[in-house]
Amino acid sequence: MEYQDYYKTMGVSRDATAQDIKRAYQKLARKYHPDVSKEADAEARFKEVGEAYAVLKDPEKRAAYDQLGSNWKAGQDFTAPPGWDAGFEFHGSGLHGADQFAASDFFESLFGGAFRQQPGGFRDRTHERGEDHHAKVLIDLENAWSGATRQFTLRVPELDDSGMLRTKKRTIDVRIPKGVKQGQHIRLAGLGAPGSTKGKPGDLYLEVEFKPHPLYRADGHDLIIELPVAPWEAALGASVKLPTPGGTVELNIPAGTSSGSRLRLKGRGIPGGTLGDLYAILRIVLPDASTDAAQAFYKRMQEELAFDPRSHFGK
Repeated sequence: MEYQDYYKTMGVSRDATAQDIKRAYQKLARKYHPDVSKEADAEARFKEVGEAYAVLKDPEKRAAYDQLGSNWKAGQDFTAPPGWDAGFEFHGSGLHGADQFAASDFFESLFGGAFRQQPGGFRDRTHERGEDHHAKVLIDLENAWSGATRQFTLRVPELDDSGMLRTKKRTIDVRIPKGVKQGQHIRLAGLGAPGSTKGKPGDLYLEVEFKPHPLYRADGHDLIIELPVAPWEAALGASVKLPTPGGTVELNIPAGTSSGSRLRLKGRGIPGGTLGDLYAILRIVLPDASTDAAQAFYKRMQEELAFDPRSHFGK
């Protein structure tokens, strides 16, 4: 079926205010009312105007209609998007003016799951639950280690007084549970979109992301830290101080440890149902060779150790 542009029917722009739409309806209703109009298509036009006004005057119905966006092209066949049923309503009694239209096929396709023609008119879904909202929040890794309460400012969609869909800032306090993982969702019940007349609001889901940390990166409940060591510490073995979220510990480096080796500290990761581990990845750092003494030392190593790091390549 062909898409019906309710704004074009009413002769108003898509950003028209509620008062603009009401004035346009009053003007067109007088012009096409079958009892007074002499226009040949007065009855059909009166029904079209009534249907358009019934949607555009209601903030929620208008917002849903506006969501069609690029899902239609004027003059082409229209099919309502899957799951379009938005839960909007007409009441079966006390219908007046624009609400007394015979719904077109387009209207039924658009709102069909929410409207059912009954002997008294259209039956509504007043208990339709509001949609869930989703957002991402950045937290410090330390918040996941110990838990915290943080305040976030989010931009959420809301309808303004004229029925236009806008974004509004909302500040909320959120309890960050101890042991939360990156990518995990925190559910805030009832902070999503409002429901229909008697419907419950949806929920707000916050997806957790960690801010970049100067020392650690997270892998699930495990933490990874890069540990710089001197060549002699890796070659001879050493005991070095290693910072962890729970405090500094002594880490033993076995003799002959190569760069890139992973040393595991059990239970030093992010707490949770399963306590994570901390992995220290060794990176051998060479002393600076800009002085004469340092260069002479490196030359003696070259001569005395006869070390070939590429011997495994073969000839």
